[in-house]
Amino acid sequence: MADTVIPSGTTSPTSHLLASLDPLLRTWLPRQRWFAGKGRQITGFSCVAATELLPPDGRLGLYHLLLRVHQPAAPGAPPQPGDCYQLLIGVREALPPRLAPALIGHVEDGPLTGRTVYDALYDPRPAEVLLEALRGRARVGGLRFERDTGQDIREGLVARLMTAEQSNSSVVYGDTFILKVLRRVVPGVNPDLELPLALARAGCARVPAPTAWLHAEAAGEPEGPYVLAVLQPYVSGATDGWELALRELAKGEDFVAEARALGRATAEVHTALARALPTVTLGHAQLERLVDGMTERLDAAVQAVPALRPYAPGLRSAYEALAALAAEGRTWTAQRVHGDLHLGQCLRSPSGQWSLIDFEGEPARPLAERRMPQPPVRDIAGMLRSFDYAAHSATPAAADWAHACRAAYCSGYAEVAGRDPRTDPVLLRAYETDKAVYEVVYEARHRPDWLPVPLAAIRRLAASDPI
Repeated sequence: MADTVIPSGTTSPTSHLLASLDPLLRTWLPRQRWFAGKGRQITGFSCVAATELLPPDGRLGLYHLLLRVHQPAAPGAPPQPGDCYQLLIGVREALPPRLAPALIGHVEDGPLTGRTVYDALYDPRPAEVLLEALRGRARVGGLRFERDTGQDIREGLVARLMTAEQSNSSVVYGDTFILKVLRRVVPGVNPDLELPLALARAGCARVPAPTAWLHAEAAGEPEGPYVLAVLQPYVSGATDGWELALRELAKGEDFVAEARALGRATAEVHTALARALPTVTLGHAQLERLVDGMTERLDAAVQAVPALRPYAPGLRSAYEALAALAAEGRTWTAQRVHGDLHLGQCLRSPSGQWSLIDFEGEPARPLAERRMPQPPVRDIAGMLRSFDYAAHSATPAAADWAHACRAAYCSGYAEVAGRDPRTDPVLLRAYETDKAVYEVVYEARHRPDWLPVPLAAIRRLAASDPI
């Protein structure tokens, strides 16, 4: 199919537009779940790109913005250029009541004076513009809408925004496709597109194959373009693993069979990734760098969350034990992995089939780090931590439930991979400790009421009990 150009698409002059939006965005952005700079003052904005998708001279206007947000660096951190966010700004004379949750504000000066601006993903028509552009492989300013021409995208699919809390935004089109719109973006190859494409080529049915994707040219960026959105088939009627686990907990049912099936699904994905992409051997030098990174993150976490201080020596011993094995000549195989695996990243279809989604990795980590080969146990540690989270959401905390799920998951993994993660307890403990330390910092900053969940794991891990 030939490329299509949307005639109205033009790259807009940005200075007046940005100046008019500035006071509204300073208030609105910190309230968004996906905004990473909470708790730090916004000192300014700079526009990476602004593209007009619908001219604002009619009833509805639509701007696509890549906006760099400038904030003071966190205490002890080096100065940073500022995070870049993707915004889709809708423009109307007034918002209908159904779009009230999307309100950004009323513009008081500049080219949009007197208009109301809002998060356009809440509005079906702007969201459908994106699908039309993907279907037609449009070129609009620096935006490039691409697709797998072997998959059909029907016209007329009605859009709806998923309102569950996420670090990005997702739009469902007629229960046929789901578009993941990345919010905090960086230039370069994004694993959320790279890995599902590789798995599709490898014939792995555990991950929905990308149907289409959006990227933006990045002038002067040696890393390459920004990946902005990925369209994949929507698993209609599916339940995510977190919701399913909580449902079974509420009914007093165990989750052992599902945990074992999840272990098998994880191993199938790992096996396919190892076939599709290069693997490496981690020797002493590589393990030394890995352990140093874990130790640095622990030291920073202790400074940020004083509640960690009593456990620091025990936690550090997890990393020291791994370093000691490496010094003795022990090696491990590393490969591409999911990078942020937990129950919420797994979907069970009505037929009982488990799928893995969201291969972006931990968004707070640099892209280069998220794309590095890692021991598969990193994903396993993330899922084990997720079982703990589910158990501690129950009243009273269901420690036995979590223990049974953790054991079943590892057993299911071994059935496919041929090796049980528990037979490598030093590596497993180190990765689970690193994950729990990350969780402590996250919860302390964003959800203090949840801090007891990772702290319970910290106490266990500091006492050298990985399972």
